[in-house]
Amino acid sequence: MRPADAPSPVLCARGLVSRRGVPGGPAPLDFDLHAGQLLNVQGANGSGKTSLLRMLAGLLRPLAGAVFNADGDVRRDPAAHYARTAYLGHGNGLSGDLTALENLRCALHVAGTPHADAAIAACLRTWRLDACLHAPAARLSQGQGRRLALAAVVLGAKPLWLLDEPDAGLDAASLEQLRQALEAHLAAGGAAVVASHRAPATCASHTQTLNMDDYADAGYAVSVGAA
Repeated sequence: MRPADAPSPVLCARGLVSRRGVPGGPAPLDFDLHAGQLLNVQGANGSGKTSLLRMLAGLLRPLAGAVFNADGDVRRDPAAHYARTAYLGHGNGLSGDLTALENLRCALHVAGTPHADAAIAACLRTWRLDACLHAPAARLSQGQGRRLALAAVVLGAKPLWLLDEPDAGLDAASLEQLRQALEAHLAAGGAAVVASHRAPATCASHTQTLNMDDYADAGYAVSVGAA
């Protein structure tokens, strides 16, 4: 049992079932995610990783159960949930006509966390995108586009990151940069849910793992790292 004075989870699920679920399908899912923790969601293509992240982001209504943050059910105040959450799906959310700098300006403005151009340029250098500063996003490679989207997540500094296969298209140096970004985010008190085919190289003591293949086959409620 969690002590009465323990901090509330940043995010938790109670009896959560995806709309992919049918009789005999996925079991209800429970988990608590606290500050400084990462939930690594693994599973084969089609196992429900993306649906889970969309439910956690408030973009997909669950078939059953609910998602909660420190203020209660996220559906009661979705705007507040969006304000503290960075969601990165399979798409990078970039405008091909805008430059890397312009894309980040717009993304950060929409997220409510605007930054000066100098800060944006410094972050792009960290992600080895300084040569792309004034290049239209349509000219970027797959890996460059993914790094640009990840730079927006880092600069947004939201307490909760929901990342759907953030490592897609990344080379070894970029994977290391992603690892460092996740470690820094957790060390600063942030939390993250990461769906990936590979385990993130974060500290094991900070990481819980949910295998969606096991979840789909379970005939009972599944609890992941419950407090």
